[in-house]
Amino acid sequence: MFSVIRLCSRRAFLSPINNNSNRYRSLSLLARCSGRFGIQQRAIHSSIYLSNKNEKRPPNNNHEDATDEDLERVREAIKKFIKEKAQNNLDPERKRQIDEDIRRLEETIRRQQQKGAPPPPPPPNENGSGSSKIPPQPPVWNVNIFQVGLAFFLLSFLLDVFNTAEEQKEITWQEFRQKVLSKGYVSKLVVINKSVVKVYLNENGQNSPENSGHKFYYFTIGSIDSFEHKLQKAQEELDIQSDFRVPVEYIQEGNWTKAMFQILPTALMIGGIIWLTSRSVQSASGGARGGIFGISRSKAKRFNTETDVKIKFKDVAGCDEAKEEIMEFVSFLKEPSRYEKMGAKIPRGAILSGPPGTGKTLLAKATAGEAGVPFYFVSGSEFVEMFVGVGAARVRDLFKTARENAPSIVFIDEIDAIGKARQKGNFSGANDERENTLNQMLVEMDGFTTEDHVVVLAGTNRPDILDQALLRPGRFDRHINLDKPELEGRKAIFAVHLGKLKLSSSIFDLKNRLAALTPGFAGADIANVCNEAALIAARNDQKSVKLEHFEQAIERVIGGVERKSKLLSPEEKKVVAYHEAGHAICGWFLRFADPLLKVSIIPRGQGALGYAQYLPGDIFLLSEQQLRDRMTMSLGGRVSEELHFSSVTSGASDDFKKVTNMATAMVTQLGMSEKIGWINFQKKDDSDLTKPFSQETGDLIDSEVYRIIQECHERCTALLKEKASELEKVAQFLLKKEVLTREDMISILGKRPFPERNDAFDKYLNGNETDRIKKSERETDEKSSEEKPSD
Repeated sequence: MFSVIRLCSRRAFLSPINNNSNRYRSLSLLARCSGRFGIQQRAIHSSIYLSNKNEKRPPNNNHEDATDEDLERVREAIKKFIKEKAQNNLDPERKRQIDEDIRRLEETIRRQQQKGAPPPPPPPNENGSGSSKIPPQPPVWNVNIFQVGLAFFLLSFLLDVFNTAEEQKEITWQEFRQKVLSKGYVSKLVVINKSVVKVYLNENGQNSPENSGHKFYYFTIGSIDSFEHKLQKAQEELDIQSDFRVPVEYIQEGNWTKAMFQILPTALMIGGIIWLTSRSVQSASGGARGGIFGISRSKAKRFNTETDVKIKFKDVAGCDEAKEEIMEFVSFLKEPSRYEKMGAKIPRGAILSGPPGTGKTLLAKATAGEAGVPFYFVSGSEFVEMFVGVGAARVRDLFKTARENAPSIVFIDEIDAIGKARQKGNFSGANDERENTLNQMLVEMDGFTTEDHVVVLAGTNRPDILDQALLRPGRFDRHINLDKPELEGRKAIFAVHLGKLKLSSSIFDLKNRLAALTPGFAGADIANVCNEAALIAARNDQKSVKLEHFEQAIERVIGGVERKSKLLSPEEKKVVAYHEAGHAICGWFLRFADPLLKVSIIPRGQGALGYAQYLPGDIFLLSEQQLRDRMTMSLGGRVSEELHFSSVTSGASDDFKKVTNMATAMVTQLGMSEKIGWINFQKKDDSDLTKPFSQETGDLIDSEVYRIIQECHERCTALLKEKASELEKVAQFLLKKEVLTREDMISILGKRPFPERNDAFDKYLNGNETDRIKKSERETDEKSSEEKPSD
């Protein structure tokens, strides 16, 4: 009997019986389990009643009724029995005592029933609210009026459909004339709503086998006049006398189901408006944040600095000056009292500007990771919606959330989407919503103080188009510019990304060489090069990433993918070879031209039939001679075609574009024309079609641009004629090998007659350095192959 008591008794006697509700709960649970002990449930329920009636009685002997003390003693005995059974230390005497106590409870119940005691109350409910003095509550029915109405509507619709299907049978006019009217089965015709004719059959028609007991048919008509004309003509053809012709009735009959279908869309629209209005009132009273459907709630994503933001300042390289400026924000958020006690105020915001891929967003995340505060990221375009007022509402919600979780950082990426300068005299109203959003942001940034400990960072590629009110002190105080990294910055960025790859040589050697090979690369470009190199190594089933993989990745990033499937004809291949050879010769023998690194005549990217990689240095000032050398080198391809072929091709179109832009800048912006002088006619942008000069000045500018380009062309022609044999060697080498490197140029033409202006060439790109890196890679591969069998 006690082998199954464990679970039931634990639930029934877990806590002392302190009041009636607890007693009811305990004894009710015991009653549920009593069937497994052989005790009747009604005995337990009766004992509940007895325990109420005999409250505070003194202990009794075995011939008196059981009391609360007896119930408590039974509970304790059962708990001890459970513990002894778990320890395999059963006491037979305790089992006997529990049996006697249960029998005593049964006798007490029997005596109470013989005395005519009231029936025991029902067991209490689960929450312990049951009582002998509280009558049971009637059941509450939760009726949904909409569901009931919908159910009645569907039921009536189904009944109407079934009745219609059973009672009606549609026929055509021809069937009506031949099978019904001609045989005299028609009792009368009823035209309903000027569109349906119901044909009532007489007794002969109903009893005929072909009608199968149908009382009527129906058919549709186009118009009343046509129906009457056809009916009259049919009866005349059937020789039906006028006294015996079929009577016709006209009635208007309503269908409430169709009427409901017509009313339903309007009712749903009115109900929707009422619901939206109630939601709006609830939102206005603070019941629901975000307004209708939450559309005014900010879409800013919060990053948890402990789980989501793992970026630190050590992961950001190549922008040391920007890091130094922005670390003041981190110091303020960590130790605000350090500045406040001096009376200093931390800048409320900072604009991070620079070319794409320079690390603006990465630097903002690193700021959040270092400061250890909530970081809210939102794009400027997420404030722009088609609904009026949504952008301003989202700005309010964003700053409200940031203040509630202060200290915090808000980063708005591409802020120029809403921060563009407001237009004067804008009568079209096209940008009113964007300007409202900008006005709300200006108010919010003025609305909070440095005591709120909220820092606003923003990123943009176009700081020149931002509104001046947004950039004034008190809003975005700091303007942090992130330029493309120089040689040392690229080394640091490569060191960060190379540490995540499996390399064959040391990081120090690779980062120096790769930094020299990638002038003008931003941080995102460098990350892409490292990833592409790893992909190429994995694609070729290599054990580690080598130098050649990085070189292929750089070529892919600059020139695109090699299009090996695009085969050139021998004539086209020869033209491309001489074209690229002309560029190479000019770059090799012109002092200020960019040094050549690699030339290829394998098609790459979109429309590029040849590819030449030069290595410009980190130069910030260009002299007139340097510009002329670059223009001359750009014209080398077309001049080579002119010298070696009877007709030129379209392959130099991109070169002409570069030359024209450089010559125009020399004349209109850089003051390198004696006739134009020291005047700047620079356009605002490419879409600016205005000319801030007269027609005569425009003609003079055109003539000066033509003169400069013509001089460079004559200079290039003279150089290639002088170096005709060298050009022929380079072109034949390209036709044979398809790829020409700097080492190949040295072996064919010898060293350049001018010292390299870029120190990285002699330091990191010389032949000895290349051989040393490749030797290190071979040693690493041999070492790994020797260790693998031992594993």
